[in-house]
Amino acid sequence: MPIGINGSGTITGLSAGGLPDASITADDIASAAVTPAKLSQPMTLATAQNTTSGTTVDFTGIPSWVRKITVMFNGVSLNGSAHILIQLGTSSGVESTSYSSASVHAVTGNTVGGVNSTSGFVLYMNSSANITAGVATIATLGSNVWAMSYCGGLTNVASAHVGGGVKTLGATLDRVRITSSNGTDAFDAGSVNIMYEG
Repeated sequence: MPIGINGSGTITGLSAGGLPDASITADDIASAAVTPAKLSQPMTLATAQNTTSGTTVDFTGIPSWVRKITVMFNGVSLNGSAHILIQLGTSSGVESTSYSSASVHAVTGNTVGGVNSTSGFVLYMNSSANITAGVATIATLGSNVWAMSYCGGLTNVASAHVGGGVKTLGATLDRVRITSSNGTDAFDAGSVNIMYEG
């Protein structure tokens, strides 16, 4: 079919990919037409999971192009005195060693408690009464090295709740696990979700 341009500037008879490379620039595309779904590496929100029972919550199938993961905690609590761990994994499974991580809980500028962990990125809890809400950002430095920063609060005692850490994975990341530091204390309130991007 021959290509035609009518009086309104509409082009007919043009198949997909029919224009030469660089024929259309970013200025030619309406901003509203550039949505996350059209990006090759879109910002993707997973499905929130309840943390009202069980000892682990897994998010799997994270694409290899991901460079940043945000973990959101909504009123999450454990039924014992363990701490919350965020663990990373590859196609070989979740890795539970060689983390360098610490977290503290402070009220009006005074540190009330702190903990470190080599088993995962740790979020200080220490009591079944404690409830956390906040955001953990996990980003790669390259070469499968991932750093984490957490900022939130223990909402039941109106306190700051912060932490950080680093972990080198054995291969490309494809999963995140939320669990308890002793592996036996169960979740009993709240929900979690992740968002990832390239």
